[in-house]
Amino acid sequence: MEDKNPKMEDRRGEENHSNHSPIFSSKLEKMQGLSDEYSGRWEKCWEQGDTGWDLGQPTPVLLQLLEKETLPKGRVLVPGCGAGHDVVAIANPERYVVGLDISETAIKRAIEISSSSPSAKCFEFVEADFFTWHPTEMFDLIFDYTFFCAIEPRTRASWGTRMHELLKPDGELITLMYPTNDRDGGPPFKVSVADFEEVLHPWGFKATSITDNELAVGKRKGNEKLGRWKRCH
Repeated sequence: MEDKNPKMEDRRGEENHSNHSPIFSSKLEKMQGLSDEYSGRWEKCWEQGDTGWDLGQPTPVLLQLLEKETLPKGRVLVPGCGAGHDVVAIANPERYVVGLDISETAIKRAIEISSSSPSAKCFEFVEADFFTWHPTEMFDLIFDYTFFCAIEPRTRASWGTRMHELLKPDGELITLMYPTNDRDGGPPFKVSVADFEEVLHPWGFKATSITDNELAVGKRKGNEKLGRWKRCH
């Protein structure tokens, strides 16, 4: 269920970015307009079963990272979680995972699929808009896959801002960058490492590694990179 508590305290202490500033309010209103557009689009896709991005299973490279025990523990966010396969895979007593999606149907599907999971107490699904949602706690890890590429390129700067607001200092952001091949239109909209750097560097994020994802599936193979980013003080 969506958190109804007061908005998260802004950690930057910069007036121009305050949740109560005119600049923030103006941006929020603009994002709300985009949110209504996104909500209808993705809800229709889920209702009609037009979900080609859904692997029907956890992302293979994520399972590899979990097996190697290289992921931070604590609170985890999966924006655009869809049917929640990655949420369930990550969740355990050491990691509490929040799966976030703007589609009501996607969240209902995720809850249905995961209802019998032995780690059910270690995750939750929230129907909300990533750009306007305000949890009461920040996250140690955010996992973004087929989310950045799904939003309109004009909203990417806001994506970077939200990552800064939601991730704890010294937290880690994992991005599966897809599709990196040249293509027109979207979603998914083509992405590059430079696209991520452009919106993350201003907030102090630095890549600790960027590698080709050798475990990418189907047509995604050769068009996907795994990025790991640290939010520095």
